[in-house]
Amino acid sequence: MAKYRAWLGVILVLTIASVVVITQIPTRLGLDLRGGSQLTIQVQPTAAIPTITERELEAVQTVVEGRVNGLGVSEAVVQQLGNNQLLVQLPGVSDPQQAERVLGGTAQLEFRAQRPGTDQQLQIENQVLQGHLGELAALQATLPSNGEINSDTQARIDKLQADITASEKAVAALFELSTLGGDKLTDAIARPTSGTLWEVVIQFNSEGGNEFAEVSKAIAGTGRTIGIFLDNRLLSAPSVAVQYAETGITGGSAVISGNFTAESARDLEIQLRGGALPLPVEVVENRTVGPTLGRDSIQRSLYAGIAGLGLVLVFMAVYYRLPGILADIALIIYALLTWAAFNLLGVTLTLPGIAGFILSIGMAVDANVLIFERTREELQAGKTLYRSVESGFYRAFSSILDGNVTTLISCLALFYFGAGLVKGFALTLAIGVIISMFTALTCTRTLMFLAISLPQFRRPSLFCPGLTTARPDTVRP
Repeated sequence: MAKYRAWLGVILVLTIASVVVITQIPTRLGLDLRGGSQLTIQVQPTAAIPTITERELEAVQTVVEGRVNGLGVSEAVVQQLGNNQLLVQLPGVSDPQQAERVLGGTAQLEFRAQRPGTDQQLQIENQVLQGHLGELAALQATLPSNGEINSDTQARIDKLQADITASEKAVAALFELSTLGGDKLTDAIARPTSGTLWEVVIQFNSEGGNEFAEVSKAIAGTGRTIGIFLDNRLLSAPSVAVQYAETGITGGSAVISGNFTAESARDLEIQLRGGALPLPVEVVENRTVGPTLGRDSIQRSLYAGIAGLGLVLVFMAVYYRLPGILADIALIIYALLTWAAFNLLGVTLTLPGIAGFILSIGMAVDANVLIFERTREELQAGKTLYRSVESGFYRAFSSILDGNVTTLISCLALFYFGAGLVKGFALTLAIGVIISMFTALTCTRTLMFLAISLPQFRRPSLFCPGLTTARPDTVRP
């Protein structure tokens, strides 16, 4: 029994840790529980690009994500929906028309030459802008996941957004206006150079190549930069070597190099391609969920979960006697572990997610039912109590494993092929199934063997109603 006492210690530690996690890390709530706006954006093909591929959709998604960040929304979600749509979820946004105005339209990519005599001013403005962005990111990281923001915090967020907009305008004012836009950029490709360094190759059409040669000629060797702006936000500001002072960079192609990592080079590539795509977008659905409806959904889901769990606990205790009571304790531990896992992994809980969690409770109960039925069969066959419990777990293991693996395969398929709320359901169900298997095979097993080690719990009638006698039992040390 020493190993079961050790397992009991592990279970107690995990349970206490779960309670700490639940109390210290707030549960993240999705749009349908917090309230906010949900927009479905349709990417429109053009004569130049008649078919929307995943590459184009990914680029447009990056542009939309940048615009969403400009709204100052915490925990916003932008994900692909089908082959030519984007689903945008904006928790806490009560003005969907404003979001629609900001997210709609074609991206504006521009290449601008820096004005003479602005080197020091550009450095100062960039430092101010980065300071505002860092402060906003730090503030958003501390926001509660339930979306309840007090008036002082909201005022700080609004002020930081206004400061960021002002700083971006100040940076843009240090660059000259240009006609060299994204419509003349044909491609952008990130590629490795040497070691861990990367670079981004940009390619223009013939007209864009000529304009880029003129712009690069004007700033070559001066220390000034070419500002690459997307929706009036500075993406990058590369300089041009003095060797191009006479002709500029010709040939319609250029290389942006520096301390790029694979990730940062890839990000710039996607942003440039997104700005270069002349693809209009249209908001085809704009749905608002009020915070009152979200609170009602939480309340009803909580009532449903408590009622369902309560009925299960009562049924297990009445029908399976002592094993059922032990299983009830394991189920409570399972619920705490699962809730803590959601908070720890940053799972955003939605109504389908709650449904997946409740369904996983059924899977946990099913595992215990299999174990207890096998134990009853062994007792009725005349085996000792210890052997019956041991055989019950052994014989039920393959059935539990098969059932959980097939459920996990279904979750994987739903998560891979599904979108939006379907993925939330699949994720919460998968986490619940994994933890339910752990609790059934460790918590329930540990509690059962510790119980039969005590003389007062060694009566067969506590395990199988109607069975009053059994073979003499020997409990292993």
